[in-house]
Amino acid sequence: MTAYVIRRLLQGFFVVFVVSVVTFFIIQAGPGDPIEQMLGEGAQQMTEEDLDRIRDKWGLDDPWYEQYFSWVGNLAQGDMGISIVRVGQPVNDMIISAAPSTIKLNLFALLLSTTIAVPAGMFAALRRYSIFDSSIMVAASGGVAIPNFWAGLMLIVLLTGTLGWLPATGFDSWKHYIMPVTVLAITEMAVLARLMRGTMLEVLNQDYINTARSKGLAERTVVLRHAVRNALLPIITVIGYRSAFLLSGSVVIETIFSVPGLGRLFFQSITRADYQVVQGIVLAFTLLVVLTNIITDLLYAVIDPRIRLK
Repeated sequence: MTAYVIRRLLQGFFVVFVVSVVTFFIIQAGPGDPIEQMLGEGAQQMTEEDLDRIRDKWGLDDPWYEQYFSWVGNLAQGDMGISIVRVGQPVNDMIISAAPSTIKLNLFALLLSTTIAVPAGMFAALRRYSIFDSSIMVAASGGVAIPNFWAGLMLIVLLTGTLGWLPATGFDSWKHYIMPVTVLAITEMAVLARLMRGTMLEVLNQDYINTARSKGLAERTVVLRHAVRNALLPIITVIGYRSAFLLSGSVVIETIFSVPGLGRLFFQSITRADYQVVQGIVLAFTLLVVLTNIITDLLYAVIDPRIRLK
């Protein structure tokens, strides 16, 4: 198990490295001048020589690979740099300040989707072709098809504009969590419910399930102790895989609901060509996804002894 963990950590380090190189290259190749964003209208009143001196100060006139290795060198010392547009603000502090909101938002969405989808998919499989099963599948199809930005806007119109029940923006009280968490969880609930139903149907037809029933075990024991445990293995894998979709979805949701998290900060930094902040947030997202997948693989090994033996 130790060797497996070390191997997965090394693989994760390689993924982070590749993502950082690709992100750096894309940012450098993209349009927009961060110096003009920083100076605003004042850039029009400065000469090209003045602008060049500012670019030289920030190292923006160096080749992209020199800028990259300079950034990596600082990163190795725990320094992600200083925001070019938000002058004087360390990227580390901005990410540390925004990360808790994003982490809480995604954890609550994952908890909500898992709590609802797994039992729903299980009961749909146990009551195959019933009204309940059909309802779950229709709802799951709708959940996959509905864009999260549209769902978010519709909830704001209904629950804030029409009914006045919930606040549309902010992240200060439990009421602010309801709409963004629900919107983030909709697609995940749909995916997990369909997968749980399919895996349960497959497991219930296995020989060891028929053997357990032939031994006289109660149906509840057969389902919970034998069927559900094996049906959860693909679910755990998909949860780790879907963590990347949750994080990417939080960019849109945090922007719509004005949640002060990494997603909203990422969107604002892209629109303002704040390269240092964008690079830091992409690195933070990548680390979160890599760590989530490693934890998922370890949980998979805990549930399935065959993985531990390998």
